[in-house]
Amino acid sequence: MLSLQYSRRDFLRSSVGLAGFTLPTFFKAQAKSGDRHPRKAKSCIIIYTWGGMSHYESFDPKPEAPSEFRGEFKPIKTATPGIHFCEHIPLIAKHSDKLAIVRSVNHKHGGHQQGMYVNMTGHNPEGAIKAKSRSNWPSMASMIAHFHNSDTGTPRAIRMPYSMYDNGTQMAGEGAGWLGSKYDPILMRTPAGQPYGGVNRYTDRELNLNLNLDKNRVSDRRTLLDRLDNNLGQRRGAETEYEKLDHYRRMAADMLLGSPVREAYDLEKEDPRIRDMYGDHMGGQTLLLSRRLVEAGVPVVQALCSAGDLAGGGGDNWDTHRGHFPKMKNRLLPVFDRAVSALLTDLEMRGMLDETLVVFLTDFGRTPKINNNGGRDHHPGVYSLALAGGGIRGGQVYGSSDRKGAEPGSNPCSPADIHATAFKAMGIDPLTELIDPLGRPLKLCEGVPLPLF
Repeated sequence: MLSLQYSRRDFLRSSVGLAGFTLPTFFKAQAKSGDRHPRKAKSCIIIYTWGGMSHYESFDPKPEAPSEFRGEFKPIKTATPGIHFCEHIPLIAKHSDKLAIVRSVNHKHGGHQQGMYVNMTGHNPEGAIKAKSRSNWPSMASMIAHFHNSDTGTPRAIRMPYSMYDNGTQMAGEGAGWLGSKYDPILMRTPAGQPYGGVNRYTDRELNLNLNLDKNRVSDRRTLLDRLDNNLGQRRGAETEYEKLDHYRRMAADMLLGSPVREAYDLEKEDPRIRDMYGDHMGGQTLLLSRRLVEAGVPVVQALCSAGDLAGGGGDNWDTHRGHFPKMKNRLLPVFDRAVSALLTDLEMRGMLDETLVVFLTDFGRTPKINNNGGRDHHPGVYSLALAGGGIRGGQVYGSSDRKGAEPGSNPCSPADIHATAFKAMGIDPLTELIDPLGRPLKLCEGVPLPLF
C-alpha cells in the first residue's frame, strides 16, 4: 500500500500511470446568482451511505453515555486535538484536519425513501414521490450540474454504481426532477473491485464503457448508437421518453468516441499503488473512479458506498437492523475507512483537494438504544454528516448531539443547511430562483450556509 506520507512530488517523479491526464480545467460559472464570493470548488464528489450510517459508530461516539446507548465500540483520538471518532475508522481519523464534521443534522422523516429524498434534494417530500417523476425536486448533483458545465466535453454529472432501491422499489431523489433529463446524472457501472454483498441491483440501465469497441469501426454516432444497449432509457412511446432515451444514447456515444471519460474509466491505466491504496472493493474503486472523473473534467460525481437494495436490512448496506456491531466492524466500516482515507490522500497529493468539494450524505442516524435483534432502528432526530475540501476549513466540529446522542445539543441544522453550504462552496447562491416547467419561481434552497469556511 502506498504510504500516507508518500509525497505528490515523489509520486509524480516515479509514476507514468497519469501521464495522459491533466488537472481539471477551470469551469465557467453559470450561476444566475449574485454571490460575491469567488467560487472555490470547481468539482464535487458526493459520497452517499445508503441505509443511514450510525453517527455513534462513525463521527460522534458517546463514551460518557450509558452502555445501552454508546454501544460496543470505543472512541479514538484523531489528528485534531479534542475530536474523537469511532475506533473502526482509524484511517479517516488521520484526516480529521481536512474534515468539517456536522453533528447536529436532523429532520422528521423516519422512512428510507423520505430520509434519502430530503438529504439528496434538501427539500421535504410532499405527498407520494416516485423515482421517475418530473415533479420531484432535483438532487444536489443535478443542481450543481445545472450551474456547472464542463469545458472538456464530459457529462455534467455522473453517479455510480447503482440506483438506490428498497426491497425492489427504486427510490426518488437521485435525478434531476423538474430540471429535466438534461441534468439527470448519467448512471455508470464501476468496472472493478469485489462487489458489495447483498442485492446489488445492477440492471441494464447502467452505462458500461468496457464495451471493447474498435474506435476505427465506430467512428460515427449512428454506427455506435446501434451498438449501444438500447435501454439506457426506456421506450414507452411517449415523445418525452424518446427524447430522454436519445439524450442518454447520444451522451454515451460522445463518451465512447471522444470524451476524456472513456480514458478515466479505464482503471487499468491507474498506478497500481494508487489502486491498492483504495482497496480491491467496489467501494474503493468507485471512489477512485470518482477522482479520475472529476480530474477528467466532470463537474459532479455521486458515489453510492453501499449495496443498491436495502433488502430488509440484508447485505452490505447501512440499514443494520440485525447484527449491527459485527456488520459494522467486519464489513462496512473497513471498506468505508480505507476508501475515504484513500480519496482524501489522493486528492491532497494531487493538489486537487482545495478545488474539489467532498460531501458525505446519509438517510439518518441510529436509534439511541439497540433493538432486540442486536441491531439499530431509524433515527432522524440527530445524526452526523461531513464536508471536506473546496474551501471548507477542516479540523472542526459544528453543532453537537446531546449526551445520549438522541437529539441536537447545540446548533441544530437541517439537510437544507448542508445543501446551502455545498452550494456556497461551489459558488452558487442558495437564494437563486429557478423557473419550473409550470412557470413557477422556486428558490434553489431553503437552508442557510453553515460557518464552515
